Amino acid sequence: MTPEGKALSNIVILGFGFMLMFTAFQTCGNIEVAHRTVHRCYVALVSFPSMSIIYGVFSASNLVAPSVVAVVGPQLSMFFSGLLYSAYIAMFIQPRVWSFYTASVLVGFGAAVLWTAEGNVLAINSTDTTIGRNSGLFWALQQFSLLFGNLYIYLAWQGHDHISEKDRQTVFISLTVISLIGCFLFFLIRKSDPSEPTPSETSEAPLHTESTDDSVSACKLSVSKEMMLLSLPIMYTGLELTFYSGVYGTCIGAMTRFGHNAKGLIGMSGLLIGVGEILGGGVFGILNNNRLGRNPVVLLGLLIHYLAFYLIFLNIAPDAPQAPEEGTDLQAYMTPNVGVALFCSFLLGLGDSCFNTQLLSMIAFLYKEDSAPAFAVFYFIQSIMAAIAFSYSNVLQLPWQLLLLVVTGFMGTLSFFMAEWGVVAKRRDSDYDSI
Repeated sequence: MTPEGKALSNIVILGFGFMLMFTAFQTCGNIEVAHRTVHRCYVALVSFPSMSIIYGVFSASNLVAPSVVAVVGPQLSMFFSGLLYSAYIAMFIQPRVWSFYTASVLVGFGAAVLWTAEGNVLAINSTDTTIGRNSGLFWALQQFSLLFGNLYIYLAWQGHDHISEKDRQTVFISLTVISLIGCFLFFLIRKSDPSEPTPSETSEAPLHTESTDDSVSACKLSVSKEMMLLSLPIMYTGLELTFYSGVYGTCIGAMTRFGHNAKGLIGMSGLLIGVGEILGGGVFGILNNNRLGRNPVVLLGLLIHYLAFYLIFLNIAPDAPQAPEEGTDLQAYMTPNVGVALFCSFLLGLGDSCFNTQLLSMIAFLYKEDSAPAFAVFYFIQSIMAAIAFSYSNVLQLPWQLLLLVVTGFMGTLSFFMAEWGVVAKRRDSDYDSI
């Protein structure tokens, strides 16, 4: 197999591994959101404050994640981090409050190492011409996890008010096994032979950097001009990650005007978010291949999100994020419509894919030689904003949360434009110097 073929194979394996792991992990969370009666302590276990803890640990752990990846290597880093995800899921077989919070801290640390290692593998197996394709391919494969997990929730447990102990244990045992399969897939990622040229045209391509001071490099990169410009769009992705993954599904489930099956719509909402993510990853990542540049894709993502936010503002009750378990009877500025609500789910996923595929592509392109520290900075910024967003998600009413997204999205898009213009200018200068 050619080096290019081996690199593409590594990206596909990486995507499938993440797809299986996050099919299990995200289904685990969606089960609780849709059915709070699955177990009596779930209300205390999975909630916005607990998610804030996970993302807070995730954010802090990004300070040491590059060094872990440099010392252990990305394959073992992803494998052992994946085991922490599997342990978190297995905890739900017989949940206890103490074990949940312990697992939450561990999975926060594991997430930092996992995603830093993923960025390292993505950058090493890409060139300037293939980074857009590879980012989109990985993103689309990984986002299939939203499709499978939410489809299961919608079809299997639709209309159920109570889930038996046996059914609960069977589901979480199955999810644990699926997660473990995803972990072991990482061992299929192959290193390049020293005699082979790598996709990035270097003579040798280890799957990790040799330096053990990558955490120091991450601190230095965080104050570079390019990373400071990219920090605003990264912040936006952290805020809207919290919104589409936690807040919006809860709002749909709280709308009693959607009928008795409102909570069953949470699974369908997540499924359509996944469809939007997959479509965006394919069209704007795999097929686009940066021919039009990154700015038009990011601008399209902002416009798509603005349309979604406006429709949500009109369709969903303002108190939906704070509604009690029985839901809210209020309405916004139009008669609540299930079709509009689910269409907004699709738009949220599609817009999110526009931002994330281009950010992944940009960072892997700019920091190919320091990919682990660069992606650690990326996930540090994103996760700390997600933690902040989860902390206010059940405090602020929906219109204020939407306004915050509108403002940060606009600022983040402008900042991304400036970073991309800088990349284009450097390319032109390089081409001129080579004449």
